[in-house]
Amino acid sequence: MSPGPAPRATSALLYLDGVSKSFDGFRAINGLSFIVEPGELHAVIGPNGAGKTTMMDIVTGKTKPDEGTVLWDGRVDLAQIDEAGSARLGIGRKFQKPTVFETHSVEDNLLLALNADRGVFATLFATLSAAQATRIDDLLALVRLEDRRHTLAGGLSHGQKQWLEIGMLLAQDPKLLLVDEPAAGMTDDETMRTAQLLRDIAGDHAVVVVEHDMAFVQALDCCVTVLHQGTVLADGSLAHVSAVPAVIDVYLGR
Repeated sequence: MSPGPAPRATSALLYLDGVSKSFDGFRAINGLSFIVEPGELHAVIGPNGAGKTTMMDIVTGKTKPDEGTVLWDGRVDLAQIDEAGSARLGIGRKFQKPTVFETHSVEDNLLLALNADRGVFATLFATLSAAQATRIDDLLALVRLEDRRHTLAGGLSHGQKQWLEIGMLLAQDPKLLLVDEPAAGMTDDETMRTAQLLRDIAGDHAVVVVEHDMAFVQALDCCVTVLHQGTVLADGSLAHVSAVPAVIDVYLGR
């Protein structure tokens, strides 16, 4: 009889414990412990150099930790997985600057993301199946771009490009979406609509948002982790962490 699957070490979707990473003697991550539950919306804030990007690099396999545990879905050691492998596991990452196919329509961008393994020519000239058409309709509604279906992506506003890229990531149905400073460069209206979009996504997907805009973080209305010098300085609601003296001193100011 073949052995069964390894027992779950944790119920968390993402579990980091005692993770450290140094670059040329500088400890970017220092004994970091961080947990994300399935379907959770979680914000990460902190000053520049706090380790936010390095943490995401470790989760996505871009950077290997020097020590500590990085578990995915209670079973998979992410320290042994590369970037392509993390994507296959269901970890999607959105960088600050949106990356879309600007010479293709919004609809075609979503279709290309839906069929990422088929290539551009095969995708754009294939007959759209009923399931694909329904999925694209659903994604357009979710990211609030129904009226831009046939617009070239290059003609979208900055905020709309961000929403389109989020839709493209969702087309691949990730279990976890890592989003880096989505509100940067957005209008106030776009910022609030983006917060609502991420709240809508959470539940079906876990979402971790790295952000500096405190109004945006407040609109997310979720658990907030404050990083400083590569470790957790405070954790809890925004109201809670904003009242922690150390957070005020190193990040929020008096």
